[in-house]
Amino acid sequence: MPVRPALVTGLVAAALLCAGVGPATARAGESITVDPTGRIAADGTVTLSGTYRCTAATGPVFVSSSVSQADPRVDHGIGGSGALCDGAEHRWENSGKVSAGPLGAGPAHVEATLMELRVSGIALLPVFHGLQEQDITLVQD
Repeated sequence: MPVRPALVTGLVAAALLCAGVGPATARAGESITVDPTGRIAADGTVTLSGTYRCTAATGPVFVSSSVSQADPRVDHGIGGSGALCDGAEHRWENSGKVSAGPLGAGPAHVEATLMELRVSGIALLPVFHGLQEQDITLVQD
């Protein structure tokens, strides 16, 4: 796994474990959306996308996404990407391969999170700028 996606995944996982510490709701005017269709490439790479808007971030901000299919208890992390919190609407797109069990074309459920890691003393605390859960359709490329 390349270093940057591994770092983003690790940071997001750590922040989600601490989720009770930081604010869990977005400010007015902040949002994240999920496109109604995701893609699966011939090599098994899943691509999810949507839009986001956020403001007033002082730390690094990331868009993380996960997808489930068939068993809603099994979420597959699909990449992570940096976000710019300037108040404008931006597109996001995350891609990745699932490690356990293949995904196929058809109905799926996606969760996308827009989260900042804000420094507080010696700790990084998660600040959520948006969360969206949505049913989508995965299509074969």
